[in-house]
Amino acid sequence: MQRTYDVNVESFQPLSTPDEFKDAYPLGPDSAKTVLEGREEIKQILSGQDKRHLVITGPCSVHDETAALEYAEKLCKLREEVKDTFAVIMRVYFEKPRTSIGWKGLINDPYMDDSRDLMEGLRRARKLLLSITAMGMPTATEMLDPIIPQYIAGLVCWTAIGARTTESQTHREMSSGLSMPVGFKNCTDGALNTAINSMIAAGAPQSFLGINEHGLVSIVNTKGNPYSHIVLRGGKRPNYDSVSIREAVETLKQKKLIQAIIVDCSHANSNKKYERQAIVWKDVINQILMDTDTGHAIKGFMLESNLCQGSQSMKCAPEDLSYGVSVTDECISWETTEELIRGAHEKIKQHQAG
Repeated sequence: MQRTYDVNVESFQPLSTPDEFKDAYPLGPDSAKTVLEGREEIKQILSGQDKRHLVITGPCSVHDETAALEYAEKLCKLREEVKDTFAVIMRVYFEKPRTSIGWKGLINDPYMDDSRDLMEGLRRARKLLLSITAMGMPTATEMLDPIIPQYIAGLVCWTAIGARTTESQTHREMSSGLSMPVGFKNCTDGALNTAINSMIAAGAPQSFLGINEHGLVSIVNTKGNPYSHIVLRGGKRPNYDSVSIREAVETLKQKKLIQAIIVDCSHANSNKKYERQAIVWKDVINQILMDTDTGHAIKGFMLESNLCQGSQSMKCAPEDLSYGVSVTDECISWETTEELIRGAHEKIKQHQAG
């Protein structure tokens, strides 16, 4: 009889179970402390109990662990320096959504040669998160594949759901069970309704199919995530301006949702040009300093930042890539990152003193 299932499947490769994986790369006490304190810090800021602002900054995507660790060490020092005004979180992105095809990130293709060794990618991702959190640096990432959180989510303090997946029921259900605050980005056209609906769905109990820590396919029953919020990333036009922020605040009020907004300084808000991230950053800082209702609703920023500015093509061999330069979206340099955060820190301190 002719086969009727798995016709286009080439092979199946079993993964280690999540609990076996965690046993091999265990969570140490320093990392656990960083994660628990980082999550609580973020929750306090989103709820308005902590008046500081979040800064989620780091490479568009991690492709070189050595460069990522160098960035983390620099950021850890800066985090301590500006802790009175900002809670700095490192962006450590391992998965990249694709409109068509392309490199899908360190987890999916760690060798950057289309060999797609996901087990090695998961190992490298978890080991990097363990190293960064052991420094005392809280981490943020985007959760794309709904199986992957069982392997790395225990090391993540903040999660984004991207513009292309915010509408996905699978990601809304997954977010309802995640252990950290989740930011939903507005859709690529700039509309807020999809992200608003995602917040409502993620805040409610859900039941869906997933895997448990033993790797068994299971019905996952969740409590709902009370710390889902919106991330403005622009659309057909930027949406970081005061009019767009006010529109978002009014919509959140009408829906009786948490009035907490994170502004993404990259993506459509900067037209994916790294030089424009500084313009967005400075505009939003000024809105915060004006002490308006809308300014108070702004709880933080996202920056795409790396050791060096710009981006590079992946047409050459991985060993020939320039060190510290993004292979996906353009990033601002470490020097610019430092300048923006330190400058805003001083402005806010002066404003508070005045």
